[in-house]
Amino acid sequence: MVLVHELLSSRRDFLLRLLENPVLLEHESFTELLRAVFHLTEELRCRTDFRSLPSTDYAHLSGDIRRVFERKVIQWLDYMEYLRTRYPYLYSLEMRTTPFDLDASPVVQE
Repeated sequence: MVLVHELLSSRRDFLLRLLENPVLLEHESFTELLRAVFHLTEELRCRTDFRSLPSTDYAHLSGDIRRVFERKVIQWLDYMEYLRTRYPYLYSLEMRTTPFDLDASPVVQE
């Protein structure tokens, strides 16, 4: 949880700029992702010691993390569909370097 908190906190300015972008806000699903990320960031910011949290709070935070991850996956899949139909060469690289495969490689295999 500490690493997630540090990562989100270090990217706060970038996330705020995304939230201020009217073009991005037109996409409701992306806006929902941003809201979920900001909510998770605030939840983590409000805690001072992650080691002493009760299991109920860990369950709550896990639900917040799950919400962000699910929305992020949906955004990624939508983006992959966009690339597949409009930019197949970019799609090819993205599929070879997918963040969902730890053994992914940009090398084109036979």
